[in-house]
Amino acid sequence: MKDTKRTAGSTFEGFSEEERAAMKDHAQELKKAARRGARAADLENDVLAKIAELDEPDRVMAGRIHAIVKANAPELSAKLWYGQPAYARDGKVVCFFQPAQKFKTRYATLGFSDEAHLDDGVMWAASFALTELTPDAEARIAALVKQAAG
Repeated sequence: MKDTKRTAGSTFEGFSEEERAAMKDHAQELKKAARRGARAADLENDVLAKIAELDEPDRVMAGRIHAIVKANAPELSAKLWYGQPAYARDGKVVCFFQPAQKFKTRYATLGFSDEAHLDDGVMWAASFALTELTPDAEARIAALVKQAAG
């Protein structure tokens, strides 16, 4: 997010175009879910359609992460969250994939919410930068997702 601090003589710049688009996506997701009763199959189809819209390499990464989550944490349900593929327990997001193209960043992100069971002492990682999915990275993601869903 852009700096929102005000100093003498400065103006508030507000949210970036990408941030406004994400908020609009989220509002549409909520309206759509309310209209159709948020059936799990519909939500999963929404996620798969969103993944199909992504450019490379985000599309490949999002597809692989979707498969990893479904295989390692089948109790999590797929849903869109601010226009991003996400996976939830009892409607609350546990983890999500943020494509690099969404906010024009140099890497995609696999993030975990406070609903994830990743606690490790007094400090632990809650998001991971992804530049490619190697077999080692996929194995680590699988382990993190299993733990998060725990």
